[in-house]
Amino acid sequence: MTPTPMAQARSLLLMFTTLWMVIPAQAREEIEVKIGAAHFPPYTVRPEKGADTGLLPQLVDALNAAQQHYRFVLVPTSIPRRFGDFKQGRTDMAIFENPQWDWQEIPHVAVDMGLEDAEVYVTQHLPERDESYFSDLTGKRLALYSGYHYAFADFKSDPKYLVEHFTATLTYSHDSNLLMVERGRADVALVTRSYLSDFQARNPQSAQALRASERVDQVYHHYALLRPGAPISGEAFAGLLQQLRDQGELLRIFQPYQIIVSQPRAD
Repeated sequence: MTPTPMAQARSLLLMFTTLWMVIPAQAREEIEVKIGAAHFPPYTVRPEKGADTGLLPQLVDALNAAQQHYRFVLVPTSIPRRFGDFKQGRTDMAIFENPQWDWQEIPHVAVDMGLEDAEVYVTQHLPERDESYFSDLTGKRLALYSGYHYAFADFKSDPKYLVEHFTATLTYSHDSNLLMVERGRADVALVTRSYLSDFQARNPQSAQALRASERVDQVYHHYALLRPGAPISGEAFAGLLQQLRDQGELLRIFQPYQIIVSQPRAD
């Protein structure tokens, strides 16, 4: 007996329903979220060969392990190019950012990550150089990272401005800047506490050769910036970060680098 059209339709519906039920939940629900990965050590480190390393890949791994609804992926970008990639939708999110770093005119949703780092001044460890050495930068040879925003320079990152108004050498390597100071080729370098901690762990001999200031150039209170229309909302991402915070994952990742992990501020 030939099945009726109604029976055939029911059979097809049952087959598709069964197939849907056996498809793994991750395959059904996984939504890709693209995070811009600009070279910003120790948060993102771009080696000459191989995949990005640093704190951002560790955070992405923890986010992906904590749930199956989103799949966070890293998209290579650069410090100057990250704005265009964000506006044009090549990335959905910029992490370890501050809305004041030239983001004011770019629509975004800011999520307080509850992570705090600080930029400090580093000089050669000499008997005559105490904390007062950092109080005035006039005439001092500065080793700076090209493209970064520094509070002492009113957050102006234009290399021409920095060279014209300060005795500055701009590079693309924090290691080079610290080594310039250690060898007396520069007087002061600016790095984050997290980077200095990592540098001294990799170069134990430098721990006694360098002196870090108590004075802070700026505090990095980190935010994640989501573009309008991103596949994850600010509330959802904040919830995932809170989950990692409650599980101790944020402490595991960031505390070894002297990055303070706290609750997000109530703005």
